[in-house]
Amino acid sequence: MTPYKPLRSARRNLAVGCVANDLRLCGPRSYRCPVDKSAAITPAPPPDAIMRAVNPLMRYLLRTPLAGGLRRQFMVLSFKGRKTGREFVVPVSAHQIDGDLYALIGSVWKLNFRGGAPASVLYDGRETTMRGALIEDREQTVSLFHRCASAYGPKRAQRMMGLRFREDRIPSVEEFREAVEVNKLAAIRFTAV
Repeated sequence: MTPYKPLRSARRNLAVGCVANDLRLCGPRSYRCPVDKSAAITPAPPPDAIMRAVNPLMRYLLRTPLAGGLRRQFMVLSFKGRKTGREFVVPVSAHQIDGDLYALIGSVWKLNFRGGAPASVLYDGRETTMRGALIEDREQTVSLFHRCASAYGPKRAQRMMGLRFREDRIPSVEEFREAVEVNKLAAIRFTAV
C-alpha cells in the first residue's frame, strides 16, 4: 500500500492525498482525501463536477418518457429554503418503504424539512405537491436505512443510497447506527397533502 503523501499545487497550495486507488471526495471544495478503512459505511457521493453536469440532465429527463425505469428510481424535489427562501430543485434517489416515499440523504438541505415543509415532487412522471418531514427519531432513521439496504442487496444499495460498504454484505443495524450518527444521515418522508 502506498503511504499517504500530500502533493502541493503551485497555484493554490492545495493538498491532494491518496491511498492506493481508494479515494473519496470530502469537504466543500471537493479535495480528495483517504477513505476511512475502519468504518463499515462511508458516504460515497459522486464528484461535484459530475453532479453539476448530471443534475440538469436528470431534472429534464425525469419529466419525459425517455427516462424509462429511472422515473421510479429517482425523484426531483422542488422546495424553498426555510430561512433564505431560496428555491431548490434537487434530483435524489427515491426509496419506497412500506408504501411511503423517502429521500435518504446526508445533505444539509435536509434541515429545510424539520417540522415538515411543502415540496413539489416529480416521481414516476407525475408532479405532486407533498409534505416532506425530516424523521427526527434516530432509531427510526437507522431502521429505514437498514431496511432499504436489505431490500436492495449489497451492490445496488451502495449505488442507490450513495454509500460505500467496507465488505460485500449488508451492514448490521449497529453499523448503520454508527454511520447515521457520524455522517449525519437522515430520512425525509414525503406524503400527499
